[in-house]
Amino acid sequence: MARRHAHEEHVNHEAWAIPYGDLITLLLAFFVVMYAISSVNEGKYRVVADSLNAAFGGAPRTVVPVQLGTQQLRGSSFDRPSLRTSGAAGPARTAIVHVPDLHQPLDPAAAQAQRERTARQLQSIGTRIQHALAGLVDQNLVRVRQGTDYLEIEIQSDILFHSGSDAPSALAVDTVRRLGAVLRTEPNAIRVEGYTDDQPIRTAMFRSNWELSAARAASVLHELVGSGVAPTRLSMTGFGEFQPVADNATEEGRNANRRVMLVILAPQVGPDAVARATPVVATGGEYRGGTG
Repeated sequence: MARRHAHEEHVNHEAWAIPYGDLITLLLAFFVVMYAISSVNEGKYRVVADSLNAAFGGAPRTVVPVQLGTQQLRGSSFDRPSLRTSGAAGPARTAIVHVPDLHQPLDPAAAQAQRERTARQLQSIGTRIQHALAGLVDQNLVRVRQGTDYLEIEIQSDILFHSGSDAPSALAVDTVRRLGAVLRTEPNAIRVEGYTDDQPIRTAMFRSNWELSAARAASVLHELVGSGVAPTRLSMTGFGEFQPVADNATEEGRNANRRVMLVILAPQVGPDAVARATPVVATGGEYRGGTG
């Protein structure tokens, strides 16, 4: 009997290509997924997330940007967060939020009464200052004017300071102390304003009339503090030559423009208030209270 020879099995030397190809495919898929995750559009992702969440009855979980105008970017229902209670059985419930009105107008009668109290208080201060500075008022060196919510005391700088100086004279100290005696017990805020004429000044102390006017206002302010007026009620500013009340072409006009003003504000007005009404001038030593 003839014997069969066993044939040797041929070894496939390319079998490695199959797992290698699978590995490369998996790596490619892996990096594609990683790239897709790394370059996600956050805005579109949030839109999709909110859309899915709203479809299943939830409220949007992202912050809706503040819009200028009336345009609705994604529909009127989307831009208003839902106040429904998620997961609760029965009909949806809405929370009602009451926002207080911070600008409720005063009752007309109360507002009128407040204006009258303010006018009486300012008139009382003006009358007492008129009496305290009667001599200077008679010489037209001090003027008292009252508006709706302020009182002005205008003092000519010539009786307060020497030319080009911010050092108060003896008469200035006495005048301001008389004012302080009247004002220290009152609650009103006081603003001290300095003014000059248009004559140029440039010294080692004062670069311009702005610095001079501010320094003179500060000197008066310090004298008020020394007279017992609370510093928290006081403020000051310097206007220099830029708020004239007369023509600087004449000596009389320049003299009128060199002045210090004390603005006594109504009790409810702070020391940084700027706007003032048209004043009513007191002339000839007679104080005219009220407005007009």
